[in-house]
Formats: sequence, structure tokens, C-alpha cells
Amino acid sequence: MSDLPPVDRRTVLATLAGAGIGSLAGCSMLDREPDGQTIEADPEYAESLANRFAPTLYFDAAEPWLPTDPRPYASDRDDDSIVDGFDALDGYHERYATAGEPPDPTVFYHVLEYEDSPLAVVQFWLYSTFDQFTTNFHWHDWEVLHVFVDTETDRPQLYVASSHSRKVPNNEFLDPDPEMVPRILSELGSHSSALSVNDEPDRFQRLPGTDLLADITNSAIESIESLSELPFAYGLPRDEGARLPYVVPEYEGVPVYEHERLPNVDRESLVDEALTVRSFESLASPPTDLPERSTGLVFRHEERVGDVSTDAPEDSAPNGSSPAEHAYELVPTGEIEHLSDFTGPQLSFEFTVPEFAEDAIASHISTTGAPWGQPRYTNPAADITDPNHRATLAERYEAIGDAAAINTVVASITEAVTSDDAPEYEGLTTVEPSVEAVALLESDPVAVPTFAGVAAVRDVPDGEHRLTVNAPGQAPYSERLSVGGDADTSEAASTTPASTSTASKTTTTESSASTDAAADADRAAQAITIAGSDGQIPLVARENARKLEVDADGTDADLTDLAVDDDFAGRLYDGSLSGSAAVYVHEGGAYTAEVRDSDGAIGAFRVNPDPAADGDDSDGDDSDGDSSDGDASTDEAADDSDDAADDSDADVTTFGPPLRIDRPDTGKASLSSFLASIAGETSEEVAALLDDDSAGERLDGGENAIRGLVRALDAVVAAAERAAENARSGDRANADQRLQAVETRLERVTDRIAEASETLPEPLSNAARNRVAEATRRAEQARKSEKL
Repeated sequence: MSDLPPVDRRTVLATLAGAGIGSLAGCSMLDREPDGQTIEADPEYAESLANRFAPTLYFDAAEPWLPTDPRPYASDRDDDSIVDGFDALDGYHERYATAGEPPDPTVFYHVLEYEDSPLAVVQFWLYSTFDQFTTNFHWHDWEVLHVFVDTETDRPQLYVASSHSRKVPNNEFLDPDPEMVPRILSELGSHSSALSVNDEPDRFQRLPGTDLLADITNSAIESIESLSELPFAYGLPRDEGARLPYVVPEYEGVPVYEHERLPNVDRESLVDEALTVRSFESLASPPTDLPERSTGLVFRHEERVGDVSTDAPEDSAPNGSSPAEHAYELVPTGEIEHLSDFTGPQLSFEFTVPEFAEDAIASHISTTGAPWGQPRYTNPAADITDPNHRATLAERYEAIGDAAAINTVVASITEAVTSDDAPEYEGLTTVEPSVEAVALLESDPVAVPTFAGVAAVRDVPDGEHRLTVNAPGQAPYSERLSVGGDADTSEAASTTPASTSTASKTTTTESSASTDAAADADRAAQAITIAGSDGQIPLVARENARKLEVDADGTDADLTDLAVDDDFAGRLYDGSLSGSAAVYVHEGGAYTAEVRDSDGAIGAFRVNPDPAADGDDSDGDDSDGDSSDGDASTDEAADDSDDAADDSDADVTTFGPPLRIDRPDTGKASLSSFLASIAGETSEEVAALLDDDSAGERLDGGENAIRGLVRALDAVVAAAERAAENARSGDRANADQRLQAVETRLERVTDRIAEASETLPEPLSNAARNRVAEATRRAEQARKSEKL
């Protein structure tokens, strides 16, 4: 996805929980020190600052909505002057078609000075009539660039370019060159603003190169070596090698361009079809053929048109020519503050949330409003998201308050794929994502796009939340988590599947001391909530996804946690339970599902999907169909509700039949049944070699070793089944005796695997070793379990 050095994200994000993360403290508006009051700058001075710092704007070649003046689309309503979304979108495209060029290119400016301070800020506000992104689409769009200027030295102090929302870190640059004209790289469709300060004007660079500055000075994730070069800022994902498909916005169930109030808007008016999908669910797998970003249009202040001395683009347009250049007019925002509102019916994006039996829907709603109704309009410092930048300005100017600690949810998005080290369809590994994803906290329905595969949600309130992650062509992911407040704090959970406890995902750390002025700022402890399994959220391509359902009604135990381990990839899911639950797994994996109850008792179940199964499969190929024996069953009836919903829309890629754990009991009997299942499964696969005519040469002279391994595994099965029977009948002593026999026989299995290693295919040998290690751990858990 990018040129960043390879990152082991599971290790990285587990380390984050215990690291000094002052760089992630954030700037909560509710808890930070108050900033000083601002006053409007003298009009002449304001105009001079605006002319000096008027930015050059670079737009994607596929951008439909360029910066314009909203006043031609205004109308009166109830004695107020408003801009209606339908009027603005339709009118813009009508004027564009008539003129043959972008209508009324305009940038609005607003200049403030902090009282009793030499700090001034010039804001550049850009209005677009529509916003179309991967999930974020709405009528109207306002983006802003803040330029903080010292009025005594006449030097710029900080650039802050707005990203998607307050949940996403802005792109910022501290102490820019005073001779440089600010440059903005606008994200296609969403208009999120990236900065460009180096010698490649129309490209975004997150990290410094040999002869180039980085385009941002946002802090990296401190104290983590493998992420120490990843500045915590949104950036410009499509310019960093990421694939990011756009979604067609709909209103009342149909594409917005079909609405009768938009006669001048058609499909070609939106983001190009080559970059667009009808829905995430319409794709069987992540898209791989999306066009890369290229600059198509450049806008300069009208007094600077033709002056290419400081910001001439080096790259060419798609046809090899220079990007088209347009002049924009600078207008003070005071001339449009009479516009009281920017209206339009709600547009929303539906997030799919995995739930038991039938998936749910959560809506992400995008809204916008007039800039002069936002806190940052009168206090630009409210838009500083990097705490070190705020701390630096706070040291220079009494008008700026220090940053406050906030809650941040962090996770790494990966993709689960089959492993070459495993038998076919029986083991996974995780890889870097091929597309960016979007995350949604349902308690605050603002979608957050990932950057460089990292999902980071800032300024999360204390309490219980449900995090949902969707990505194009991939099955949805969801988990419940506690953030801040009274949530337990602990070290990060172990990254190995051998961990026998579920550590809290909320970890409090202190920012480390530093002689640097920014790090010297007095900050409270920062709560970092690590989502996923030790910070990793592995997504599964829809074409390979099967839903694993845990039916809490099938047990008397009060279930609190669910974890899913793959034989090769380790722990892939680790979340809290509240009643029945569901998680999507890759059909090419082989899993151990673990449940835990409120008394701390553990249950385990074997889940080995059959990739060949379809909606007509009813013979329970995944197991014997009895989940009380430690297996998950294929449930055709449960599949009906999902497929009935999915089949109603031909554009939706359906999943294979779900896997259901009907009786997710905890205790000695459950764990013993699991031991019988995993040993029996392995025995069958090894024994199959003896009946495989194609394995003749491999087996030559090794049949006895194979038979010895099968007998050893069958002995484990027999002892484990008896232990389960004893536990169910209440006979603890004999159950424990049988479990001790299981542990002894597992040691023999290990020896037999070694003896058969030259005969066993390497993937099966790997699987057998991994399963024996898992069984050995579960046998110890079973023997020590107080609950029968």
C-alpha cells in the first residue's frame, strides 16, 4: 500500500498499550486549557494577510466539485437566507455545463487576532456543492486551512489543514518557510485537505525523502520503533498508494442523480465510475484495479496566476500535458455570513454489523453547516489536533492553552488469507490490507477512514462502545469495548494464542518526560483503547467469509468473552460478549473458538469450515453436527434469514452457510470434548494418507510411523471422550484422571509426529504440531477447571 518499512502491526499495537504516547494525547475541546478570546482583524490588515498566504489548490483529475461561491444558489426561507442542497448541486452543474469551466472559483477568508497576543490566524474556507467519499457523502462541503502568524515577527507559525472530522487527525506543519506559498492537495470527492510544502508541489509525502521534506510535522507514535516514522495524520491515502473505492450516494433508495430536482445531474456528474462501486457488499473481494491519483486542475489566487516561481507542478496531467490552471477570487467571509444555513435531506451510509442469525445495520450520517456556527471559526486553535503543535504554540503564546489528554481507539486493519504453510483450506496468515477501510463507533456515528491501514478514532467519550469496521469486498467486523472512565487498565494482552486470559483492552500510560518544550507540557494520563485482538482486526474477503455464530441461549452460563484462534495465524478475534454473538471467519481456516463466563470458566469448540459447502449443505460436514461434542455445526436454517435478505438484492455478494455453536458450555466437559474433536480431526487427516494412492512414494517405508501416529491420536480421543462423560456425570476424580492420561498421550503424539516427519507432508506435519500444542494447553485448562 505504501513505501513505509514493513511493520508487524500485531506486535506494534500491543506495544502501543505500554508505550509512552504523549504524541497521541490529542486536544479535547472539553478538557484542555482554555484559549484566549479572539477579535476580528482590521479589514485592511486582514486583506493583506489573505493575499500573502492565499494558497495554491491542487485537485484530482476526476474531481467533480471545485471551490465555488454558494451565493448564486441561495434562497429565502422564513426570513432567512439559506442554500438548499438540491439547488446548489443542480445549479452548479448547470452553470458548469453552460460556461464550460468551473463556475465562480472562490476562496473565502477570515482573519482573527487573539486578544493581548501577537498571534493572528488567517482562515481560508473552501465551499463545494457536494461531498462524495467512500462512506462520507452530503450536500455542501466546507474545508479550511488555518495559517497561524506571529504579527511581531511576521512569520507563519503553523499550518492546519482540515481532514474529515474532529475524530480524524488533521494535516499540520509547524514553522513553515515564510517565503513559501501554502499549497493544498484536495482529496477527490471528500475535499479533505493535505498539505504540500516540499519541492514536489502536487504530491503528498508523509515521510521525508533524501532531498525532500515531509509535508506534515504531526508527531509519530512515540516509543514504538516500527511505527516511529508514521506521523499521526490522515494524509492523502490515494497519493500514498492506497486503494480507496467510492460509493454512489443514494437518496430514498435510488442514486441521487435520479432525483427529479436534479435535472442537470447525471451519473457522469459524480466521481468517475472507474473509481466507484455501488456498495461495499456488491464486491466479492477487495478491488484491485482502481486508477491512481493524478492532478488535473490547479487554482491560484487571481493575483498570482502565471507565477510559477514557488509552486509550479512538476507532474503532468493524465494526457501528458500540464494541469489546467484557474484563477480564484478572494472574498471575506463577512460577505456571506448572512447565509444562515446550508440545508438538504440526510444522506447516510449503512454499515453492516455482524450479529447472531441476521446482520444489523448502523447508519453513518454526514452533516455540514455554516462555518460561522462552528467553534473553530472564532477559535482556530480548536482545530489543532497534534498535541505537540498545540504545546509549542502554548509555550510561545499565552493565548493558547495546553493540550488535554483524550481517549483514543487504535487498531491495525489486516486481511486474513490462506497460508502456504498449512494444509489446503486449514490455516491462515494475515497480510497488509489491499484497500483502506472505514470504522464507525455507533455511540458517535461519524465514520473514520483508515490511513496506512491504521484505524484511529480520537476524542472518544468514556463508556461502552461498539466498533464496526467495513471495507469494500470484505465481510464486516464488529466488537464491543470499554473506553476510559472506570474501564479496567492493564498491560497489553499477549499476542500468542497460548494466552489463557483475556486482558482488558484499555491501558493507561503516562507521557514520558522530555526536554523538548512540547513534551514538557503537563498532560494527564492517556487512555489508549486497543481494539481487535492485540490491536489487529483481520478482515475476510466476502467470497471466503463464513459467519461463526455463538448461541448464548444454548447454555446456562453467563458468557462474557469470545475468542477465535486459527491453527496458524493465532488469535484473530478477542471481544466481549453480551448475549449471542457472531464473527466472520475465513472458510480456509481451522479454528478454536473459546468462550469465557462470568465465573472465569472456559469452554472451547473446534470449528473447521468446509469451503465446498453451499446453501444446500445439511449434512454437517464441518463436524458431526453436535456442538456439545466440541464442534461447531453448519446450520442451514440460520442461513435462510441471511440469504433471504441477501438474495433480495442481486448486487450483494452472499456468504457461505453459517457455522453455529449451539451449546457454548464452559468447564471441564466442554474442554474435554474439544480435545476429542481436535485429536479426532487430526487422526482422520493423517489416516487418509494410508488410503491415498498418490502418496505411494512418500509412504514407502513410512507406513508404520503413520499408523503409530494415528493410534496415538486415537488414544487421545478415547481418553478425552471418557473425561467428558465423567465430567457430565459429575465424576470429577475420574475426569481428572482421564485428563492426566490425555496429557501423557499428547506427549506420545509429539514423539510420533517427529518419527513420521519425513513421511508426513510438511503442511500436515505443521498442522499436527500446532494442534497438539493447542490441545496440550486446553488439556491443562480442563484439568484445572473448577467447573465440571
